[in-house]
This record gives sequence, C-alpha cells and structure tokens, in this order.
Amino acid sequence: MDQQKKTTPVSYQSPLTGPMSNPTAAAQTLLHNPGAAQALINNPGAAAQALINNPGAAAQALLGNRGATEQPFLNNPVVGQQHLGVPGVGQQHLGVPGVGQDHMGNHGVGQPHMGYPGVGQQHVGLPGAGRASINKPGAALALTMNPSDSRALIRGDHGSMIRMSDDNVMMNQILATHAPDGREFDVRPLLYLVEDILNRATQHVDFLVKGTLYQAELEERAQQANHIAMLEALTFTIDRIACELAYKALGGSDVHATTTAIFNLLSSYAWDAKLVLSLSAFALNYGEFWLLAQIYSTNQLAKSMALLKQLPTLLEHTAPLKPRFDALNNLIRTMMDVTRCVVQFKDLPSTYISSDVPALATAMTLIPTAVYWTIRSMVACATQISSLTSMGHEFGKSTTESWELSTLAHKLRNIHDHLTKQLNFCNQYIDERREVETYQMLLNLFDPNVLHIDNMRVLKALIYAKDDKLPLLDGSTKREVSLDVLRRKKIHATRLESQYEVVWIPVVDRSIIPLPEETRTKFEDLLSTMPWYSVKDPLLIERPVIRFIKEFWHFRTKPILLVLDPQGKVVSPNAIHMMWIWGSTAFPFTSMREEALWREETWRLDLLVDGIDPLILNWIKEGKYIFLYGGDNIDWVRRFTAQARSVASASRIPLEMVYVGKSNKREQVKKVMGVINAEKLSYAWQDQAMVWFFWTRLESMLFSKIQLGRADDQDPMMQQIKKLLSYDRDGGWAVLSQGSNIVVNGHSTTILPTLGGYDEWKVNVAEKGFDMSFKEYHDKLHDVAHPCCRFEFPSTIRIPESMRCPECLRFMEKFNTFLCCHDEKGIPGSLF
Repeated sequence: MDQQKKTTPVSYQSPLTGPMSNPTAAAQTLLHNPGAAQALINNPGAAAQALINNPGAAAQALLGNRGATEQPFLNNPVVGQQHLGVPGVGQQHLGVPGVGQDHMGNHGVGQPHMGYPGVGQQHVGLPGAGRASINKPGAALALTMNPSDSRALIRGDHGSMIRMSDDNVMMNQILATHAPDGREFDVRPLLYLVEDILNRATQHVDFLVKGTLYQAELEERAQQANHIAMLEALTFTIDRIACELAYKALGGSDVHATTTAIFNLLSSYAWDAKLVLSLSAFALNYGEFWLLAQIYSTNQLAKSMALLKQLPTLLEHTAPLKPRFDALNNLIRTMMDVTRCVVQFKDLPSTYISSDVPALATAMTLIPTAVYWTIRSMVACATQISSLTSMGHEFGKSTTESWELSTLAHKLRNIHDHLTKQLNFCNQYIDERREVETYQMLLNLFDPNVLHIDNMRVLKALIYAKDDKLPLLDGSTKREVSLDVLRRKKIHATRLESQYEVVWIPVVDRSIIPLPEETRTKFEDLLSTMPWYSVKDPLLIERPVIRFIKEFWHFRTKPILLVLDPQGKVVSPNAIHMMWIWGSTAFPFTSMREEALWREETWRLDLLVDGIDPLILNWIKEGKYIFLYGGDNIDWVRRFTAQARSVASASRIPLEMVYVGKSNKREQVKKVMGVINAEKLSYAWQDQAMVWFFWTRLESMLFSKIQLGRADDQDPMMQQIKKLLSYDRDGGWAVLSQGSNIVVNGHSTTILPTLGGYDEWKVNVAEKGFDMSFKEYHDKLHDVAHPCCRFEFPSTIRIPESMRCPECLRFMEKFNTFLCCHDEKGIPGSLF
C-alpha cells in the first residue's frame, strides 16, 4: 500500500489558474479558494511570494481549510523543507503578527483556535510551540499538522525550549484546572484491571518482536474484585478520554494541549483518580490495538477490523520496529510505576501521618507534576501508535521517535525515584508511629491490673493479630493451625501434661530483611525438631513485640519461658529456670510454687546431677564416695586423679570420680575429655549436652533465687551453689560426697593440698571417719587460701544491685564484663 493511500482523503478544489507573477492575486486565491493549497506543492516559490506580499490572506486561507493544507504536508515533507529554505518567508513571519507572533500573544486569535487541534492549541501558552514558530516560522504549520509534533516539544525539554519559568506557567495552567468536588472512590480495583491489560499488552509486544511469548502468572486481583458498579459510573468519563486521546493523536494535536484538555475533562477528580482514569482510557485503546494484533490472523472479524486499522502491513515489519516497541514498553511500564506510587500516597493512613510531615508535604507538591507528565506520556504513546498506523512502518524506523519516548521515560523515572524516596520516608514514619502504638498496647495488655476473658487478645498481640493466615505449626502433626487451639490454655514450655501447651516464638534480628540464608536454614532445622506448637515464620513477630520481649522480659539470646494463665495473665516472666531444675514438677510454674520447691530442697548431690546420669544415681544408692570435678587444666586433672586414687586406696574407701567439664570453653573441655579417656584417669561425660545441662541447671538455681529476690539469703545451700559457680570461672574444683551427702565443695587451690596432706590427717580417720577428717583439714586450708569469688551474669536476667561473697560474706565489687569463650555452636537449639 503506497503512502498516498495511507493518508486521509481530502477533496481538492481546482488548481490555481491565475498568473503566478501576481503574488497578491495568489494570496487572494488562497483566501477564496483554500483548496488551491495544492499550488504550494507545484510552485513553492510563488507561494512564498504570496505569503510575503499578503500574509494575512495566506494565513486565513491556511486556517480556513485545514484538511486541504494538512494533506500536502503529510504527503510531501519536501514542501516543509522548501518553506524552511526560503529566507524571505522566515523573515516575514518574524515581522508579521498575523502568522507567528499574533498566534502567541493575541488571545483574540489564539482562543478561537483552541478547538482545532494543530492550530490554536499549538500556539497558545506553550513555549515549545511558540519558539518553534519564531525560530522556524516556515515549519510552524508543518509541526501542527505532523502527528509526531511531540518531537519538537521533547527536544525543547532537553534543550532550552522549556525553561523553569515556562514549566511554572505550564503547571499553573494545570493547577488552574484542578477543582475537585470532594467525590472519593477507591481507584485500586480499576488500577488492577488496567495493570492486567497493559501487562498483557506489553508482553504481547515482546512476543511479536522476539518470536516467543513470555508466560507468567499475573495477579488475578482484577478478576476477583467486584468492579461492575464502579465501572458503570466511570465508563462515560473513560470513553471520553479515550476518544480525546485517539482523535487528537490522529489529528496531530499538540501534546500539551491534549493533556490540558484531558485535565479539563477530569477537573472534578482527585489527582490519583485523574491518573488512573487517564491510564484506563489509554489501556482501552492500547489493549484493543494489541488484541487485534494478537488474533487477527485466526479471527475473520478481527482480521477485517485490523485491515481498517492497517495493522497487517505494520506487523509484517515488527523486527525493524523493535526499538520503537521497546521504548513504548519501557515508557508504559514507567507510567504504571508512577501511577502505583501516586495511589500509594493516597492510601497512606491519615491516622498515622498528616500533610504537615515533611516527606508527605514534599510528595504532595510533586504529585501534580507527576500526574501531568504521566498523562502527557500517555498522549505521546498514543501519538506514536497513531503515527505507525497512519503513516506506515517507514515512519516507525526513525530513531528520533524512540529517543523521544526514552526521554519521557527518563523524566518519569526521575519523578518516580523522587516520589518513591518520599514514600519510603512516609512509610518509615508510619511504621515508627505504629510500633509506638503497638508497644503501648502491649504494656496495657500485660498490666497486672487488667483482666481478660481469655488469652486470645494477648496471643494475637504477641504472635499475629490478623485472621488471614494460620500462624502456628503443630509439631506433632506438622500441620498449620490457628491461634484458637490455644484458647483458654495455659501457655508455656512442655507438653508432658494436658493442662498446658507450649509455643515456640522465634526471635530474630529484623534489621536484616530478608533473613540471611544461614538464619533461615537454622530456623527450618529447629522448626522440624520441635514437638510442640511453633510460630511458622519468624517474620510474623513484629518489631515492637520483639522490643517488648527484650525490654520487659529481659530476653537477649538465651531462651526464656514466659508462662501465661488461661486468661492471658503472666504467671511467671521466665520459668525456664524452674524447668531446668525441677521439670514438670514445677507446674503450674508460679512464684509460689517456686518458693515451695526451694523449701523442700537441701544441699545434696542429687540436686546437682538429678536427671542427668543414672550411673551416678546408682553410686549414690550404693553409698560410695564420689568426686565430682571440673576444670580445663589437664596437668591439674592428672595430679588430682592420681592423688585421689592414692588416698582412696590407702584409706580403703570405694571412690568414684566424674569429670563434668566447665560452663564454657567447649573445645578445651573436649581435649581434656580425650586425655581422660585415653589415660583412663576417671569417668567423664562424653555427651556435651550432659555437660551443658549440668551447668545450665546450676546457673538456673542461682537465677531462680535472684528472680525471687533471695540471692543473698543466709542459706547454706545457696552459699555452696554460688561457690561452685565462682570456682568454675577460675581454675579447677571438686565436690566430695558420700552417697548423696556432700562433704566438701572446694577450689583446686585447696582440694589438691588436702589430698597431698593425707599423711597429716589420716590419723583422724579411725576416730572421725574419712569424710569428717577430710573436711576439717580442707577447711583449715580454706581459711588461709580464701580464693577470689566472681560471678558473670547474662543480660537476660534481672541482675541484683548487690551480692555478698559466699566465702567472706562481704559485699562484692561490681564490674561490667564482655566475655567471649569462642564457643561457635553456642547454645544448643539456639538461633544465635
């Protein structure tokens, strides 16, 4: 199909017959016979003279028959070049208000032409068009008739054609059209529908160009929501904008004028609604274009419609048009990004942020500009598509048009980046306000004076407040369950009895999102081993909840066990010490129960090793002498075990020895165990979990007393527990018992000399017995040695303001200590 057939048919009048030597007559002919504009093609020189001698008449002729003058310029671009090449024409246009200047400054001339795309709108109030007329007056009319007239405007953006002052004038025009009537509607359902159309349309562009269709699952939000009533109310407005876009694009109207006309149509709507409605209209036209392109080869109706739109010829040359399609796709996607961003600002909750917040105030100032340039980009895209269909694929090969679209995309991306930055600031501000509100809500919920009907409000506040997910994983069935399974249950740490349930709440560092792969893997591994209920995703636990757990219940890295009664009231802020010491015997894990259990306890070996090693319990039943010892100095271990065996042999007593390691320095303890086993020095626990549990129980005894406010009780049992914990921090130690009765609890500096001085105290064995003779000699040495005592408390417990030394009973000095024992595995079953 040749170029002549692609243009809109125009009925021409008879050609000029008057003598071309009479330019005035030619001008009059143009006035009375506008169809004679064909003479511009045949004799441009004479036409130029006519314009010089009688510019007013010539201009009137051009304005009087827009169709006749448009066709020659569309069909013969050389005409425009000839006009540009005649100096007389250019100079005359500069001096004659009727052609160039009058269209810019005279409202009497400009305003009547507002309804004619390509004439009045091109010249009124738009610096890009005005300057084009002044600098190249011969090209002014050609620009108004060219469907790609946006080229001059965009070039002006990149150069000096639109300056800051001109931008202000332009935006003042747009702001003057803004007169919202207070109507509000949710634009998101409509936006979802538009996104679906444009996503599929831009994918189809890629398919046509690349030869393969990118398959992806698009969100079905548009189909799920009920939009019928809303669409019925907005259909007329969307159709009007769609017609405006199609008509002005085909007619070659000025981009700014078309954009302004759209703003006039949408004057009563809010900025987000203007944008979504305009994008809907563009999607209607653009989606129809690519729908026909997709099915015309297999559907006869679509084929006939495609022929009317001249699509087959265009689609036969998709490969050369790839840069144009890529530029269109890129601009359309950027338009959608900006639209989504503007809508997100509208959705910001006014409860948490007001317009005087700097980030929101900045964004509100920029949004009208963002809406303007996005709608203007829609007009540019519509113009490009119209140019392709009306002028053929040869027009589409020009790289200039791709550059124009890319320039607009670049401008929109800059706007989008700035809006996104402000949106992030706004969301951060809102998150902070919400976190403060949530934290205060938690403080109110856990107020001891507040009563609840059941525990659901408390559990939802701690774990997950919404009903859209099943937040828990049942460890026994590995199925996801809701919080209702915990309703009116006692919540804490083990599932041995039916009176209570256990929920593991994982606490992770939320400053790194998404979670590092190592942390995620570790969580999944732990989750798979949990026999009770667990929160299935650590990110369900919100930041203010983590803050509350850390500040109110002193959680750091070691596990804590919060106990809630069936009404959600805190029974114990941390019952884990009770669990380590007494297990389920501590039920219901109240402070009163803890006090009662301590009253039943005495300083005996069963308390130290209960539930850890059945072999030791058998030795206790048999009434044997038992040395429980620890430390990380292998030389001391060798000397101690050798002398202990020697003394036991000389005294003829049944003696067993057990090495229980240290509370830290795991790797060094492993080495000592290896030597003990290789040299058969004594019995040693091989399982590191047994060593860890022994020391955890021992620490829990002290922490339990601290939690009860009884750390400084003049209780002999508590004094001995504190001594043992202190000895572990510095050197070796040993506890001697006969059966369950503990004889001596001593440091390495006193135990080894006591064994070494056997010859001095053995004379008392026959009269006082081995145990009392050992104790009396040890106590004499202890009174002289008095090893230093020290305690290191983790930040997870309530650290006492003061503490008395278990040796001398004086108040101890208080220091802050940073400790690292290089235990890579850390706490068994910990995320840290």
